[in-house]
Amino acid sequence: MPSKSSARLAALTVAAVCSAASTVALTAPAHADTVRIHDIQGTTRISPYAGQKVADVPGIVTATRTYGSSRGFWLQDPNPDDDPATSEGVFVFTSSTPKVSVGDSVTVTGTVSEYVPGGASTGNQSLTEITKPTVTTVSTGNAVPAPVVIDAKSVPAEYTPAGDTAANGSVNGLPLQPAKYALDYYESLEGMNVQVANARVVTATDPYAELWVTVKPHEHPTRRGGTLYGSYTSQNTGRLQIQSLGAVADFPKANVGDTLTGTTTGPLDYNQFGGYTLVAGQLGTLKSGGLQRETTKKQSRGELAVATYNVENLDPSDTTFAAHAAAIVNNLQSPDIVSLEEIQDNDGATDDGVVDASTTVNKLIDAIVAAGGPKYDWRSINPVNDQDGGEPGGNIRQVFLFNPERVSFVDRAGGDSTTAVGVTKVHGKAQLTASPGRVDPANDAWKSSRKPLAGEFVFRGRTVFVIANHLNSKGGDQGLTSQYQPPVRSSETQRHAQATLVNAFVKSILDVQKNADVIALGDMNDFEFSDTAKILEGDGELWSAIKSLPRSERYTYDYQGNEQVLDQILISPSIRKSCDFEYDSVHINSEFNDQISDHDPQVLRFRP
Repeated sequence: MPSKSSARLAALTVAAVCSAASTVALTAPAHADTVRIHDIQGTTRISPYAGQKVADVPGIVTATRTYGSSRGFWLQDPNPDDDPATSEGVFVFTSSTPKVSVGDSVTVTGTVSEYVPGGASTGNQSLTEITKPTVTTVSTGNAVPAPVVIDAKSVPAEYTPAGDTAANGSVNGLPLQPAKYALDYYESLEGMNVQVANARVVTATDPYAELWVTVKPHEHPTRRGGTLYGSYTSQNTGRLQIQSLGAVADFPKANVGDTLTGTTTGPLDYNQFGGYTLVAGQLGTLKSGGLQRETTKKQSRGELAVATYNVENLDPSDTTFAAHAAAIVNNLQSPDIVSLEEIQDNDGATDDGVVDASTTVNKLIDAIVAAGGPKYDWRSINPVNDQDGGEPGGNIRQVFLFNPERVSFVDRAGGDSTTAVGVTKVHGKAQLTASPGRVDPANDAWKSSRKPLAGEFVFRGRTVFVIANHLNSKGGDQGLTSQYQPPVRSSETQRHAQATLVNAFVKSILDVQKNADVIALGDMNDFEFSDTAKILEGDGELWSAIKSLPRSERYTYDYQGNEQVLDQILISPSIRKSCDFEYDSVHINSEFNDQISDHDPQVLRFRP
């Protein structure tokens, strides 16, 4: 899927254009002689003055944004009304470096705009702005309005009202209820000076100098300091993104479980990549929580260890091979089989027709040996050029690594990029028609997406069928802070079709051999409680083994303050019923600011 970085760069490039393009249509001129900021913000998400010109709107400058395409300043009225639903702050979009300073008392004449970060197609809420401003400075050196304290007591437990069915599920026209709903509460503070104190970090600092905190430390906590995302209906209302108004180089390098001690203060913004965001002019002091990377248990002689690991667009030019190798050898304890996702071809994102990935894979294998691990062998099938999605030109695919000293691969000719692997019965046992092979690769469900890789392994005389997956990404889904509630998860349509095919293939194995050991694993791009997981599990053909862990440990990915499951290992009844398996989500990446992948690997140990 398109990377966050490419989407962000595009957004920054066109932000000024979008500010004009993604606006509510013009209405009749306003009588602006008495208009104040709370009048402009109104009691819904859309300003009653949207598209209208307003004159001489008074306020105090609380912060300035002097970088990027969205330059301007935040203005706040020091004389609030008595309605908690109406914000007293607003962003003034100047497009160039603003000529005001914090503490200036000014009046602003301009046009009220509803800017949708990322454009209307994202489903995002809009940010009320004053655009094309004429600014008059009345006085300087004034006190900035005291920040509103956001804490566990002030943020409601309910996340959002249901959207208006007459407006396609949008909440834009609904009256704000800030005492009842968290999203309404944050909207009622849009543009205002706010503050959090002693806030625990729940998503590590990313390359864009952002992190997430929670003001509700007891809300669905993980044992390592994060906040668990456990269902669609139980949102974590205390999450808040933190950015800095200052230099990116000075932004703290935080991990999950760290704390921003003291106070973090600044205006409350709304952006494309996370929704409500505290843009900090004053950052708290980072206190380490001491989080360490996990190491799983070594498999015993009689146990087969099978892992899945998304190595995030790995290509020969990357500098992470030694780190990935060390993770596989030391943290994963050299599993017998490793299903890798996002292995790119030999020249990475160069779109020149190259599809072979032998250089990429062998470089990783050599690094594993150098790290003290086994000399893995490998199997994969090259995709058709530019047909499997991912970074353009990268030709990502799944790859099996296996330790030939511990497990053997059954090579059976006939598997290629376009031929569907089947199942036959030989001497009463299931057998793949090709190994490795791809599952129904011509099916429309796999359009612009990775096709599953199936292989037959033998461990201590017993056949184990392994199906490596990387299902359709969540790209295009509406965010949790969308104006549409509940958000539309459009990517599920293709993912459900893919899950149906994977389950059907597993069923074809079990129909031939009821007690076959079958593992379907990989980056499923969906939660263990999702319909995708239910379709994969079917009528008992598979079971997601991450559900064997305590709820607080069920996560493989950390996104916008929510630790969640995307990577799964699903097992057939013969493995599950033996009650002789162990599952481990090995947290080495998702919680750390210096991650080498955005996914944590998973390991299953069992006795075939």
